[in-house]
Amino acid sequence: MSGQFGTIIQIGDILVSEDVVLEYFACDYEACKGACCIEGDAGAPMDESEPQALERDYERYCGQMLPAGREAVALNGFFELDRDGDIVTPLVPGSGVCAYACFNDNGGCMCAIEKCGCTKPVSCSLYPVRVTRFKGGGMALNLHRWDICKLAYEKGAREGIRVYQFLKKPLSEAFGEEFYDALCAAAEHL
Repeated sequence: MSGQFGTIIQIGDILVSEDVVLEYFACDYEACKGACCIEGDAGAPMDESEPQALERDYERYCGQMLPAGREAVALNGFFELDRDGDIVTPLVPGSGVCAYACFNDNGGCMCAIEKCGCTKPVSCSLYPVRVTRFKGGGMALNLHRWDICKLAYEKGAREGIRVYQFLKKPLSEAFGEEFYDALCAAAEHL
C-alpha cells in the first residue's frame, strides 16, 4: 500500500510503516545511559498479559530495583493506566523513572527485570518501534521518534543499520521468524 503517509507493508494481519525498514537506528547506550527508562510522562506500554508475568517474577528482580521503584509497585501495583487508558509500567511518583529501573556503577540506567534474566515488556525490547493493536484484530508497527534517541539514529546511519535490522531478535521473538524474513524481503523492494 502506498499513499500520502508513505508505503505500508502488510505481512499477514500486521501493518508495518516504511520508516521501520528505511530509517537507520542503533541504540547508543554509552551516549544516552538508558534515558528511555528515566524520562517521559508515562511508563512503557504493556500488553494486558504482561503485568501478570511481572508479578510472577517479582521476587527474582525486585532486589535490583530502586527502593522508590519497589515503593511505587507496592503503592500502585505492577502497572498503571496512562492518560489514554492504556496499560503501562508504573513510574516512580513525581518522576519519569520506570519503577523497574536500576542503575549501574557508571550511572547508566538498566532494566532490573532484564538484568535478572526475566522477560521485560515487549515494548521495551522493540523500541523505537511501537505496536498499535486494532480492535478487530491485527496490529500496526510504527516508528516512535524521541529526541533522546537522536544519537541512536545518527549511529545507525554511520554504521548502516536499519531499525528492523537492529531489532532482528525482538521482532523475531515477538512476531516469529517467518514474519521477520517477510519483512526483510519487503525491505529489499523499497
